[in-house]
Amino acid sequence: MFLSNDKLFLAAFKKEGVKLLRLIAMFLFTIGGWTKKGTIPRDIKKCVVVGGPHTSNFDLLFAMAGFYKMNYPVRFLIKKEWLKYFPLKHVLLSAGALGIDRSKTGTMVDAMAELLINSKEDLAILVTPEATRKHQCKWKTGFYQAALKANVPIVLTHLDYAKKEAAVGPHFMPTGDYKKDMQIVREHYKNVTPKYPENFCLKIYLDDENQECTKEATLQ
Repeated sequence: MFLSNDKLFLAAFKKEGVKLLRLIAMFLFTIGGWTKKGTIPRDIKKCVVVGGPHTSNFDLLFAMAGFYKMNYPVRFLIKKEWLKYFPLKHVLLSAGALGIDRSKTGTMVDAMAELLINSKEDLAILVTPEATRKHQCKWKTGFYQAALKANVPIVLTHLDYAKKEAAVGPHFMPTGDYKKDMQIVREHYKNVTPKYPENFCLKIYLDDENQECTKEATLQ
């Protein structure tokens, strides 16, 4: 169930606190010497955006600034319980959060797919498949399952701390052949330098994992 509609999201963006958050993110992005490279093609109306590598709390800040610079709002999923608390609720909504009632949607994967299928507006949902800042090789596959179910492309984005670059990479339609499609992902991220390289791993699926994408996928 989609608990925060687009009108609330757009209204929240106009709040002074949101403007301040945006200014802080973009200020730190600029004085830190960061630049943006590329943007999500405007002809992609709905998509799943992969954010990586994810090894630091700073990743979200610089990623937000990068999308602000691109003037391309992205959304992310959270449990509806996080939206009960003021002023956290307004901060999260203004940042692009979509509250999900998992008792009505089942899984986060189902919720994401439902949102992408039913949304009448453009919708880009940001996911970090590593699901942790610690060293984690096997990625969660929910981002892939949701894109497959909703028949939308997957867009790869990254933060390169060596180049101080927030960039948009290739996009592709999931085929259902998970291992094959993940070669595109590996190729894109293999030369990207995260904040903590020792915590990033590109062995994103198990060697004995089925060639076809598993049905029991998880998002986080």
